[in-house]
Amino acid sequence: MNHHPETQARLAETRRLWDAAASTFDEAPDHGLRNAQTAAAWTTLLRQALPAAPSKVLDVGCGTGSLSLLVAELGHHVTGIDISPAMLTAAREKTARAEYIVDFRVMDAAYPQFAQGSFDAVLCRHVLWALPEPADILQRWAALLRPAGRLVLIEGFWHTSAGLHADELLSLLPPSLTNAAVHPLSDQALLWGGPVTDERYLISAQR
Repeated sequence: MNHHPETQARLAETRRLWDAAASTFDEAPDHGLRNAQTAAAWTTLLRQALPAAPSKVLDVGCGTGSLSLLVAELGHHVTGIDISPAMLTAAREKTARAEYIVDFRVMDAAYPQFAQGSFDAVLCRHVLWALPEPADILQRWAALLRPAGRLVLIEGFWHTSAGLHADELLSLLPPSLTNAAVHPLSDQALLWGGPVTDERYLISAQR
């Protein structure tokens, strides 16, 4: 789609930053999920949060594809989108090594280019807080869900004073979504590779 020049400039800068970060991104325990216990903790969380497999799942801002791979391993059909071609190169290599197929596409997370009602679940981890006009974005994501489809948001408010508080994010959800629930994650050290003191949580809601 054709963006306003200011938006195009923002996207270009975002792409440049994440392309530069791609080679070291997986060094963080909760990014690379290289520790078996950390990967198992995320697998358990995703199994509980997502619809029953096999479902069609969109991983928004998928980065190097760590969650996309776990979701594929759970038996889902996964599409992963990210603004960074370098991140997606790493994601494709990761899933290929594991012998899973995920449809990775370079795409702006704020404007996913899919037909309405394309997915049973839309999953997004630690991306929404960094995007402008999150309420509008959530409406677009919700529109991608099939009836009874599920939106799964993993977010936080970081020690850097950036992020979204859970109650703030709840207030941004569109009226088309119901049964919203907050699941605190700050006390689940295995997810993060160690204890954390900031606010981390999962919000799920249904269309």
